[in-house]
Amino acid sequence: MAELIPLHKVPEDQVEALLDAAFGEDRHSRTAYLLRIGSKAIAPLSFGLLNGDALIGSIQCWPVRVGGSTLALVGPVAVAPDRQGQRHGHRLMHATLDAAPTIGDPAMVMIGDPEYYGRFGFAPDASADWTLPGPWEPRRLLVRNV
Repeated sequence: MAELIPLHKVPEDQVEALLDAAFGEDRHSRTAYLLRIGSKAIAPLSFGLLNGDALIGSIQCWPVRVGGSTLALVGPVAVAPDRQGQRHGHRLMHATLDAAPTIGDPAMVMIGDPEYYGRFGFAPDASADWTLPGPWEPRRLLVRNV
């Protein structure tokens, strides 16, 4: 089984390589990246999955201000393309959600597919009137714990 560790213990170049493989090198222009400019990842909510020395998955959370509220932005949630479909994303999401109460159980937001992230309590209902920088689909702006 892959080892779950705090993401700050993983070399940044390994994280960046995983994110490039999972999302492409143009990922920095996406709305989620624009939201977190100038922020540092929330260490207690950010994790990596190692298979031996290889990083096969990661999750990061960032403090952001959206819709008049300060929230934890969940994402990116990345799994190496050759390891997808093996429930690594589930494990990463549960690690973050299980850790959230240790820092006050912040309200969380993410940009993702409601069909997938709904199982973790994320829904677009509370974000109907929000606006974001860059292109985004309102149905994919998901909120939890608001």
